Amino acid sequence: MQAIPGCKTTYEVLKEGSGAVIQARSNATVHATGVVKESGKKFWSTKDPGQQPFSYQAGVGKVIKGWDQGCLGMKVGEERKLIIPADEGYGASGFPAWGIPPGGTLEFTLECLKVE
Repeated sequence: MQAIPGCKTTYEVLKEGSGAVIQARSNATVHATGVVKESGKKFWSTKDPGQQPFSYQAGVGKVIKGWDQGCLGMKVGEERKLIIPADEGYGASGFPAWGIPPGGTLEFTLECLKVE
């Protein structure tokens, strides 16, 4: 696992990519699957029936900190696993609607589809 500068979130590249790179303020589209590390329970996946890839503006705080910083530098086609501690995820409150407990550590597997 590699550290994200200025964060507690770590990542591992599962598959190398090539092409455009996610930078702050770029618009990124990714496939994402999120699991609560402590329980192994999946709480969200863009690959599930009826779901679509997720698009967001990177590096500007529109998503949780661990994801926001952990995706920077990803290339199109890259797959990356993020381990996001609670204080860079949903914190002490968790996100009960998704089954994320208070203080839950998140594991996201992401695939970068497009960068604009």
